[in-house]
Amino acid sequence: MTTGLYGGSFNPIHTGHIALGEWLTRHALVDELWFLVTPQNPLKPASGLLDDAARLRLARLAIGRRRRLRVSDFEFHLPRPSYMVHTLEALRKTYPERDFVLIIGADNWHRFPQWYQSDEILRHHRLIIYPRPGYPIDEAALPEGVTMVNTPLYDISSTQIREAIASNPTYNGLGLAPRVWAEIKAKGYYLISPSPSCH
Repeated sequence: MTTGLYGGSFNPIHTGHIALGEWLTRHALVDELWFLVTPQNPLKPASGLLDDAARLRLARLAIGRRRRLRVSDFEFHLPRPSYMVHTLEALRKTYPERDFVLIIGADNWHRFPQWYQSDEILRHHRLIIYPRPGYPIDEAALPEGVTMVNTPLYDISSTQIREAIASNPTYNGLGLAPRVWAEIKAKGYYLISPSPSCH
């Protein structure tokens, strides 16, 4: 089974994430897509990151009963910080019957050489790149095993949503699944901008 791995903080997960997963499975680029919720991205500061259990619950609320989309806490059980090369190695050992394909945005492809042991990732796994505004990709220059797909542009970000919640009292949950927005409101997530030292 071809399993797409879509890793991220999902802080919080939004409708663009879900739409991308549904597009990739609907067009048979992967049989199933896992939203791999990461506890700590080595290339991002941890400040302002909602705790692991909360982000995982929001992701599961967003996915609901979609048959070919799943939420995974696999990285929660690995040493931190989370490096994708180590995650993929552990996944290959745990699920040898699956063909894992890494799903990343064009912005992350621009940063991919900074990823820890990025060459090792390319040796073992195919990559699918989806477009992001402001990050053009030269498809002719992509290495073997890396494919650019022309998904719709989902010009929305978790950062924008967090800032809107913290600064706009009339924010109505735009960009969030209704159950996710209901949970965020009920728990008071993101209402106050965290201080730089907040983890």
